[in-house]
Amino acid sequence: MTYKILTINPGSTSTKLAIFENENCVWKVNVKHDSNVIDKFDHVIDQYDFRMNAIMEELKKSKIDLSTLHTIVGRGGMLKPIEGGTYIINDDMV
Repeated sequence: MTYKILTINPGSTSTKLAIFENENCVWKVNVKHDSNVIDKFDHVIDQYDFRMNAIMEELKKSKIDLSTLHTIVGRGGMLKPIEGGTYIINDDMV
């Protein structure tokens, strides 16, 4: 079976997106954000809506159907440093 995976890597002034089919990258883009806009947010978590909108716009522009994805993975977040691995996300983490 081929698994389709969306990866999200938020950086300081960009958000890197990629879609993998199993281990093979089939699509990738680097969404750049204006640093003047980013600087207006007091906290990283305050960027949530801004970045989500940018991600959704890019996926729509690239005609990516979210219903075809098997999973979404991301890097970063508001958790304290934890050991690498796979975690089930719960309400406390969001």
